[in-house]
Amino acid sequence: MTADYEQRARLGLVELGIPPALVHDRRLPLCVEAQELVIVEIDIHGREHRLIPEAADAWKKMKAAAGSKGIALHMVSAFRSFERQVEIIREKIAAGQTIEEILSVSAPPGYSEHHTGRAVDVGSSADDPLEEDFEQTEAYSWLVDNAAQYRYFLSFPRNNVYGYHHEPWHWLYREA
Repeated sequence: MTADYEQRARLGLVELGIPPALVHDRRLPLCVEAQELVIVEIDIHGREHRLIPEAADAWKKMKAAAGSKGIALHMVSAFRSFERQVEIIREKIAAGQTIEEILSVSAPPGYSEHHTGRAVDVGSSADDPLEEDFEQTEAYSWLVDNAAQYRYFLSFPRNNVYGYHHEPWHWLYREA
């Protein structure tokens, strides 16, 4: 499965005009798509947000714990397929963004933590945009202090090793 997935990711890079050296130089880890997913939330737009069962259970417990302290946590995004990641990159290219601009904020297909079913983009209201000022919210402060208890960790802090912009909303469940 992994060899086939690696080949699929390589072909995706070529198709989108993403130099494989760029992925290699940034040491982006391959993120294989989850096979077993459960629906965790349905947002105000009717979109289903799915995670692997362990990440879903931890999310529900974490969200309930935050809620008991008056902190609202909402999923803005969770599992994202390889194909959806291709669409996102294509849309940005069509809008005139360069590959470098795109890859400063979006992972290439095959390399997005969202593929794993363990990544959650978090907002503090049901319709939050994904903006850096999320780190000024009570929800972010609560996550910094408490998310590790539920095995969720901030993936892309300032000056992260992967070269992505700081994403205070993006949290990853780490399996034991």
